[in-house]
Amino acid sequence: MNVPEPLFRAVSLFLDAPLSPETWQVLLKFIPFVLFLEMPVYIMIILGVLKHCLERMYQLPWRSDYYPSVSCLVTCYSEGDAVKHTIRSLARQIYPGRIQIIPIVDGAALNGETFRAAKSMESAVARLSNRSLQVVPKWQRGGRVSALNTGMNFADGEIVMALDGDTSFDNDMVERATRHFEDRSVGCVSGCLRVRNARSGLVTRLQAIEYFLSIQAAKTGLSALGVVNNISGAFGVFRRSVLDLIGGWDAGTAEDLDLTLRVKNYFGRYDGFRIIFDPEAMGFTDVPDTFRDFFKQRLRWDGDLSFLYFRKHWRSFSPKLVGWKNFLALLWTGLLFQVVMPLLIVCYTAYLFVAYPLSFAVWITVLVYLFYLAVTAVMFLLFVLLLSERPKEDLATMPWIVLSPLFAFACRVYGAFATLWELLGRGHRDTNMAPWWVTKKSKF
Repeated sequence: MNVPEPLFRAVSLFLDAPLSPETWQVLLKFIPFVLFLEMPVYIMIILGVLKHCLERMYQLPWRSDYYPSVSCLVTCYSEGDAVKHTIRSLARQIYPGRIQIIPIVDGAALNGETFRAAKSMESAVARLSNRSLQVVPKWQRGGRVSALNTGMNFADGEIVMALDGDTSFDNDMVERATRHFEDRSVGCVSGCLRVRNARSGLVTRLQAIEYFLSIQAAKTGLSALGVVNNISGAFGVFRRSVLDLIGGWDAGTAEDLDLTLRVKNYFGRYDGFRIIFDPEAMGFTDVPDTFRDFFKQRLRWDGDLSFLYFRKHWRSFSPKLVGWKNFLALLWTGLLFQVVMPLLIVCYTAYLFVAYPLSFAVWITVLVYLFYLAVTAVMFLLFVLLLSERPKEDLATMPWIVLSPLFAFACRVYGAFATLWELLGRGHRDTNMAPWWVTKKSKF
């Protein structure tokens, strides 16, 4: 396929006179303008990661005798025997303080296998010092929020962890996560998540790369700048007094981002109040292993963003509530980057193929793919060098990076659909996170 003449002219101008106004006038016709929304975020993350690494270099390897009691709320639904692995990884933590493990089996009447699996661990946990296991059956299913709030009635720890029943943890996770609460300004800690079933297939390998870049790397950078975007629902750590202050988890869906925004609403009132992310507090979770299940999950995740930003938490976009720094981060990394940009990408792609000859549109698409491939590869290698605690495992996924730009594009297109589905059809009500009779009672 021959290079289209307009594109050839643009490249020639750039090589001959890269700083001339004519060069940039021509180039800007072909550069997707959405890059101007993305690149500042990538640069901000890289700078944040570098800041984190410099701070760690000069941090003394010292730990005080602060070991608060910890209550682990483990939400279970249909994990079966897999919940044993989660309980075992919590009971065998290298942590001298008390750990109370509370698996809440939602819909236990129908999930007897999960309930029995959790109960079977009682004797093994009882033999361990400073560990306790209390399995709580919720016979009527009420959803994840209902399970977490039920578990709070049994929790007596100073620190409360909200965890998923299909997530296991490194044996120093509790020690890593709780050390931050010695600083009274820290209200919440978001733990790091990796993909446990990364080798199950193509979609899990691509998600492993995505989790490394968007959670371990991106949240490290955002945390270093004081603008953590979300406390993961599968791995969130909270000071009990903060949960009491905001009234626990709220009904409906997207309970993790909902809770994060409600906590941030106190930032403007309490100077110095912080949420931080710890890349060393490590958890491993199972992700969807088929493309069908993956896109079903993302329909809920991406639709919930629009639900929270436009319907439930539009008042949170206020510097008086969240502070100027988090206000700008909510606008840029939240609203623009996660909600608006997928719509712009779909519109740009459609315009490209409608307004220009097919050969030209294909060439531009190839160039955009190569650009994203280069950016993804460079960022991946940089973050493996600076952050990875398992560099060999991460580098083994490098061959799959060639598919990452295509995977990301498919996610963006689907994200645009999820946003429209929420705005036009209130898609957040169609969720497997809570039964319909629970979401129906929510005022949103």
